Amino acid sequence: LILAEHTRGIDVGAHAEIIRLIETLCADGLALLVISSELEELVGYADRVIIMRDRKQVAEIPLAELSVPAIMNAIAA
Repeated sequence: LILAEHTRGIDVGAHAEIIRLIETLCADGLALLVISSELEELVGYADRVIIMRDRKQVAEIPLAELSVPAIMNAIAA
């Protein structure tokens, strides 16, 4: 499943419902590709984060190292 900015511009209730659905889908083993600028959200449910620039992968952050500062550092590098 591919999600792009899936929680942008929605109300708090819908946001919580979408996050619960994502967590359920992940727990059921579904692979998700998420494109998001909501870093705190990503840290909450991602197994890894891949940073891309100009259509190329420039960084990969595994679950053990996943944090908002780690993502920000990879983006800024």
